Amino acid sequence: MSVGTETHTGPGADITPDRQSLLLAELVAFMTKDTPSVQHVLDLTTPHLVEVAGLTAATVFELDSETGMMTATARFGEPGRRDQLVAGKVFRAPAGGKPVINGEQMAIRLRIGGQTVGVLLLTGTALADLRQDTISTMALHFATTLQGLAAEKQRQFVAHSSATIRELFEQGMATANVEAAAELLARSCATAFRTEHAALHLIDGDGRIRYVHGVGFPARIRDTLAENLIGKPAADSPVWRASAESGEPVMIGDVTTAKLRTGGFAQTIGTQSFIAMPLMSGAGPVGMMMCGDSGGTREWSSRDRILAQQLAVEGALIMDSARMRQAAQVHVDELTHQAFHDSLTGLPNRKHLLDRAEQAVDIAAATGTRVALLLLDLNGFKQVNDTVGHHAGDVLLQLVAKRLENTVRHPDLVARLGGDEFSVLLTGDPDEHAAVRAGERICERLREPFDIEGQEVRIGASIGVALFPSHAIEFSALMRDADASMYQAKRGGGGVRLTGA
Repeated sequence: MSVGTETHTGPGADITPDRQSLLLAELVAFMTKDTPSVQHVLDLTTPHLVEVAGLTAATVFELDSETGMMTATARFGEPGRRDQLVAGKVFRAPAGGKPVINGEQMAIRLRIGGQTVGVLLLTGTALADLRQDTISTMALHFATTLQGLAAEKQRQFVAHSSATIRELFEQGMATANVEAAAELLARSCATAFRTEHAALHLIDGDGRIRYVHGVGFPARIRDTLAENLIGKPAADSPVWRASAESGEPVMIGDVTTAKLRTGGFAQTIGTQSFIAMPLMSGAGPVGMMMCGDSGGTREWSSRDRILAQQLAVEGALIMDSARMRQAAQVHVDELTHQAFHDSLTGLPNRKHLLDRAEQAVDIAAATGTRVALLLLDLNGFKQVNDTVGHHAGDVLLQLVAKRLENTVRHPDLVARLGGDEFSVLLTGDPDEHAAVRAGERICERLREPFDIEGQEVRIGASIGVALFPSHAIEFSALMRDADASMYQAKRGGGGVRLTGA
């Protein structure tokens, strides 16, 4: 667009451009520099418009193309109560039509590239004095500035959201359990929306809240949240119902306008504005994430909604993955426990004993200390099976296991080797006297009567003792020595027998 200048000429007069032409020239010069803010452009134009059109107020509204909402992004003077309503009237006029005039107000549509990006609303006493080329040029400069800033905002949004989602995904796929994934998601969401607080709850299959976590507030607030929410139906929250039913984020700019659960996230944390995101799996909702600020209200944008949708999807995937990894780990732990423990008594089994003993012998050899092995066989166990029954025998073995564990100190190991045979691995550099005394304490405890379904049962024990390195330097040899000593004790009527004694 070419910008002409009108001049005042006369005999001997200087050539002086009029005020509107000066405005257009300044706009052209201004826009050749770095992209200004909308307020900078408005600040440049207002002195000229005050002079030319009696300007008393001006507002630049930015149009959100996705939501159709207008947001004031620059102002001069005091805004009027009906400004947004008057500005909206411009959309009823043809896109290429003249500005809409309402009394002392003029609404100018801001378009570029066939797209409306905003509205310029002017309030003044002589707006009719503005030339059409002045209006068109101002509109173009404001539209260009809005478009440039919108492109930069979009670039920053894409960079920020992409980095947030990427980091969340990378860290989320490494979380070992649901609690760790929830903590990560809460921190990531607070960072993504740059809010003071973030909180999350997860529900069970019955729709009741089973887990609560939050960041950005003291532990006492987290405790209060857990007390107020855990075990309660998620559907008691109007925010939950709105987000879970729609599957979309709920954005509340001012909590005074919203219905809230008593004692819920917003009330307990004290947020003035928040955004709530449902966490949806293939089977339905699994929880809700909420981010908010206590410092004041907030206008959530369409970009915030898009980011919330992305975080909700990613968050649900991370939580589901964490659930599966946690369940898989529990299964692995169960299998590992079964592989190294006796199914009847819960004690470590022979394989567990061998693994621990090999480690203990290696450590003792490196440190010059001792290890003792006690092998134990019950006296009178067969009679219990024959007279009371095999069920009583199983109960007796379980009771013996508990007594052994209570008699032996930590970290010494009690194991069941099979049948009525047990072992005790003593570490911590025991000498012969300490090892024999440990066996004697075990015999004393096992001679005390057992109560099995109201029936008194008495047994005894035969214990063989062997020490590393006094009796053997390999554990397999140590077991043979302890086993031989145990049978010597059994042939002698029970008690404790030390190898070589």
